[in-house]
Amino acid sequence: MEISSLFIGLRLALGLFELNSALTINNCGDGLKHRAECLEVRAGAGFSTEASSVMCELLGTARLPAFSVDGDYVIGGVFSIHYNTQKVNIDAVVLKISRVMVFAIEEINNSTKLLPGIRLGYQIHDSCASVTVAVHAAFQLSNGLDPVFYTGANCSKSSTVMAVVGESGSTPSISISHVIGPFNIPQVSHSATCACLSDKRQYPSFFRTIPSDQFQAVALAKLVKHFGWTWIGAVRSDSDYGNNGMAAFLDAAHKEGICVEYSESFYRTHPRSRIQRVADVIRSSTARVVVAFSTNGDMGILLEELSREPSPPRQWIGSEGWITHPDMLRFTFCAGAIGFAIQKAVIPGLRDFLLDLSPTKVAASPVLTEFWEDAFNCRLEQSTKVELIPCGSATDKKVCNGSEDIRKLQSPYTDTSQVRSDNMVYKAIYAIAHAIHNAVCQETNSTPQCDKLTRTEPKQVLTQLKKVKFSQNGYHVSFDANGDPVATYELVNWQKSESGSIVLVTVGYYDASLPLAKVQICVILSMYCMWQVPVSVCTDSCPHGTHKVLQEGKPICCNDCVPCPEGEISNVTDSSDCFPCPKEFWPNANRDTCFPKPVEFLSFDEVLGIILAAFSVGGACLAIITASVFFRHRTSPIVRANNSELSFLLLFSLTLCFLCSLTFIGAPSEWSCMLRHTAFGITFVLCISCVLGKTIVVLMAFRATLPASNVMKWFGPAQQRLSVLAFTLIQVVICILWLTISPPFPFKNFTQFKDKIILECALGSAVGFWAVLGYIGLLAILCFILLITFSMLIFCAVWITFIPAYVSSPGKFTVAVEIFAILASSFGLILCIFAPKCFIILFKPEKNTKKYVMNKNASYRNGVALTHSGAGRKVVSSTHLGTVSRTTSASLLSHSGSRTADGMMTPSGTNSEKVLVVQPTRSGTGAETLAGMSLLAHWICDLGGNTLIGTPGDYKLSGDVFKARLRDRNKGTVNSAANPLGNRLGSLNAGFFVSTPAISCIRVDITICKLGCRD
Repeated sequence: MEISSLFIGLRLALGLFELNSALTINNCGDGLKHRAECLEVRAGAGFSTEASSVMCELLGTARLPAFSVDGDYVIGGVFSIHYNTQKVNIDAVVLKISRVMVFAIEEINNSTKLLPGIRLGYQIHDSCASVTVAVHAAFQLSNGLDPVFYTGANCSKSSTVMAVVGESGSTPSISISHVIGPFNIPQVSHSATCACLSDKRQYPSFFRTIPSDQFQAVALAKLVKHFGWTWIGAVRSDSDYGNNGMAAFLDAAHKEGICVEYSESFYRTHPRSRIQRVADVIRSSTARVVVAFSTNGDMGILLEELSREPSPPRQWIGSEGWITHPDMLRFTFCAGAIGFAIQKAVIPGLRDFLLDLSPTKVAASPVLTEFWEDAFNCRLEQSTKVELIPCGSATDKKVCNGSEDIRKLQSPYTDTSQVRSDNMVYKAIYAIAHAIHNAVCQETNSTPQCDKLTRTEPKQVLTQLKKVKFSQNGYHVSFDANGDPVATYELVNWQKSESGSIVLVTVGYYDASLPLAKVQICVILSMYCMWQVPVSVCTDSCPHGTHKVLQEGKPICCNDCVPCPEGEISNVTDSSDCFPCPKEFWPNANRDTCFPKPVEFLSFDEVLGIILAAFSVGGACLAIITASVFFRHRTSPIVRANNSELSFLLLFSLTLCFLCSLTFIGAPSEWSCMLRHTAFGITFVLCISCVLGKTIVVLMAFRATLPASNVMKWFGPAQQRLSVLAFTLIQVVICILWLTISPPFPFKNFTQFKDKIILECALGSAVGFWAVLGYIGLLAILCFILLITFSMLIFCAVWITFIPAYVSSPGKFTVAVEIFAILASSFGLILCIFAPKCFIILFKPEKNTKKYVMNKNASYRNGVALTHSGAGRKVVSSTHLGTVSRTTSASLLSHSGSRTADGMMTPSGTNSEKVLVVQPTRSGTGAETLAGMSLLAHWICDLGGNTLIGTPGDYKLSGDVFKARLRDRNKGTVNSAANPLGNRLGSLNAGFFVSTPAISCIRVDITICKLGCRD
């Protein structure tokens, strides 16, 4: 299969030679060192046998090399010395490159360490930037220049060259490799960068001293990304170099998130309309950055077209194929262009060699002659009759007079300040020389011994070329498995000098051997890049706090900037997504930084906390002051009538209620969380228990007025204390169970508010909390039901409204609502219960006397009023049943004794009696009158200040005779009078305080018996 491919390639190349008749050399001479004969071009190959040899004849016409020297081993070279096949224009840069090859070979021939005793020769051909001519040169290097030669059996023979250097472009290099590769002739290119040439299956004998475009493409993409250019245009040469290089770049750019608005291809041979179209696309595009992967020949044509019509400023990114070429620097509108180039080098002695052109040397070479005549615009007199016109013809010029000085010539040929591709050729020659050295030389006592008579095939040189590893002038040379060197580039920038011309300034480096970052932009970048870096984006960059959202139907670089969602941030430009802040952090207003969430709790430092604390302390002080007032006036009638023991306990519990609200203020801790709820629950139960005890006392007093009722003795002071203790112990048990099973604990609430942390006390067990609260409510409702008072009305109203307010209040206001409920209910109790009494005690002392209490008219819900005839006052309620009065009316009763000053009768002897007369206001039976008397007894009990004077005696009630028995509990004596009807008695026991001249505050029982009452 490989042999068939070889013959097909050979036949194709031979056909191309026949079509290239325009390049045929018509005249031959012997002025050159190689023998050439004028032979007729034949239509086919032929061979004849003379004796035992075969005469072989080359098809086509041989092309003489531009430069050639015989040697023991010959190295071929193919360079595009002329720009094209139609014009007689020499590329001075390529001419210098070909001369560098000559310089390197001569330097090696003069070396005693490399190939000592062996002389290298060279054959350098001009391809005229034509693939066809390059292939022709490749065949000629393989076969030699002899048009006829004799072999033993067939027309096969060894190659005349050991290796070939060139070509400059990738496309001709690929063609040359297809020709010489099957013969195992190594090819080392100094400028072919197509990544495709790294494929050893297709190009097994190809090497290069310039890095592959794969590295350059990646480097260019990173460069574009470095400057933030995400919206670019792309142009390329329509060749293997441009197409493959741009494909690699676009792939790398896509990975970097760079979008391409357009990608256009062109070639120097395309019609002008095609070039104009590409130029118009560049002018009309919105992308301000253009990446050009092109050769200098193609790029010059495009820039020439753009220079004809002004276009908006564009930032050019160039490949090594044109960014450093001297001819490109004339396009000053490209100032600021930046790109990667071959590293600049220094080759000692090169400048002197290039300038060592005497008229004799120039006249001996048609190429140098053409260069000389073009450079000085004169014509050298021909010293020979041979005229070689390889690519065109010259025009008539004046004869050079010998005053021309090449050292004063301003030309790329003489410029050695930018030695780049020249060094690649220099290294290629030395690499081949080292390979030949390793193939033919042996080390003897550290001295190389080379045998130039040893028959060496190109295949041996190919094998050794894969192994070469050396340094020359400080530059390392080696090849990897793909025949590629280590990729190193310089980053160059076009800058305007003071004169207005463009100069190249190195601003950075690229080194593929670096372990991590392959692009190393030097710090000198900011120092030397004087141009203002443009902005080239499809849409403006998304600032911090936003993220990109792709616009529908557009490239990925065209996007909208959307603010980050709540709780998320982005702290990089053009962020593709936002990320959430940690749990205890929250974004700032710009949503580009996470800050710790503020921790919120009701503290003593804020206004609300200070106000609530002030009311709490104020309430506690008010309770203490009230207790002090009551204690100071503890013997006064109002204090004694108010059940002083429960009153003091109630004031103590209210003080604790006020103070326990302070535990709700401040940062919650483990102990404060347990204390605040339990202290609140226990103190409030103690408070409500005292109120409930007072309420039960009143109710029992009401029931004690009923006949045959003896209930008061079952609810004395001891029972009252026990009831308060029992009610409180139940709450204590609930709190203990709560704290044991699942106690409250400090808790950071992240869910109620997203932008702050609520530091609060978690309930632990919600059942425990609501059990404590529910038990308080149960006692309060019980008090409210038994005896409706304004204080309990306020208490119940506060705690009923507390529940929805507590559930719906946010953050620290939940605690504030709880404190407010505690303070409001506590103030309601203390003000409604104790404020009126304290007012009388402090500001109306005249009403806090026995006499005033005795003479005070009062009305109760059952409508009984007590009047003194002497006082002349009478209070009757709307439901009045009757009046009871002390009187001395002779028409109602007879008695003995004297009258006191207030109209009361004092006893005189043993038969004296006190008479209570009940005057019904409406007709009724004795039962109604008895009911009135019962109410009177209850009223006396509640008032607690009635005074009975004298000894026990009989009482009369509206004509009915009652019997009163007074029992002195302290003395244990009972005084009673005979009952006329002792078989039918109705009795009522009522406890109240009696004041006598001898004994104060004695607890007595009074039994009033009605004569003739029903059972």
